[in-house]
Amino acid sequence: MPVLFFLVAALVVVADQLTKRAVAASFLPDESRIVVPHLLWFTYVHNYRGAFGLFGVHPLALAVAAAIVVVIFYMGYRHGGATVSTHVAFGLILGGAIGNILDRLRFHYVVDFIDLRWWPVFNVADSCITIGVVLLLIRMLVPERKHPSTE
Repeated sequence: MPVLFFLVAALVVVADQLTKRAVAASFLPDESRIVVPHLLWFTYVHNYRGAFGLFGVHPLALAVAAAIVVVIFYMGYRHGGATVSTHVAFGLILGGAIGNILDRLRFHYVVDFIDLRWWPVFNVADSCITIGVVLLLIRMLVPERKHPSTE
């Protein structure tokens, strides 16, 4: 069983839930504060829509998300001989998906707060999913280096 895969996923869930809890405890809904002038704000929003708030609300959204988590879990578990980057990528994606699903189960919305002003407000889970997908794409597009045999 790929321990790194599960460790990364667990760390993402913890980081995601802790940051969301901190923002929810410190901000009123729709309240915004500058973190880095002209670059980064924290804006507490309740996202009732899909990823990055880009998709509409649909009753099957939670079921689809749960199915995706099962597929990611299977893919991450199945690739027992995969590289470290593959385990990290699948762990990031799984942890992010679980973090957002936990919000939907508890609140019927996802807590978002990272605001760049030129992109929809998002959270740590969304960031980890995106980074995981990019790592997988890089892994697929960049051929693995073959080390010369030392016979």
